[in-house]
Amino acid sequence: MNKNRLKGMTLIGFLLLLSAVVFCAYIGMKLVPIYMNHYNIVSAMKGLAEEPGSAQYSEARIRDLLSRKLSVNYVRSLRAEQIRLVKSPQPQLVLDYEVRESLIGNIDVVVSFERVEVLN
Repeated sequence: MNKNRLKGMTLIGFLLLLSAVVFCAYIGMKLVPIYMNHYNIVSAMKGLAEEPGSAQYSEARIRDLLSRKLSVNYVRSLRAEQIRLVKSPQPQLVLDYEVRESLIGNIDVVVSFERVEVLN
């Protein structure tokens, strides 16, 4: 006599898989906004760097223009002090910052970004 074997996932296996998927989705919900803000910052930096004559702007003017562009996109993870203008043979806009987001309890996620754009 041939017995039919049951195939499938047990309840415990399903709950373990579900908890892993929910945990990954939770981490994604915490990290995606950070990277979306960084994308907005990079877009604003590229836009400012491509403006004709931006190499002659003062550091205060560059900070003002960049902070205006970022406020339109609701970027709150960046302060004006984190924007530097490096006067080398070719002026460069240097941005170095990190974002700290609480994950679970006292566990935090720290994401560091560094970006350099050459001004025209």
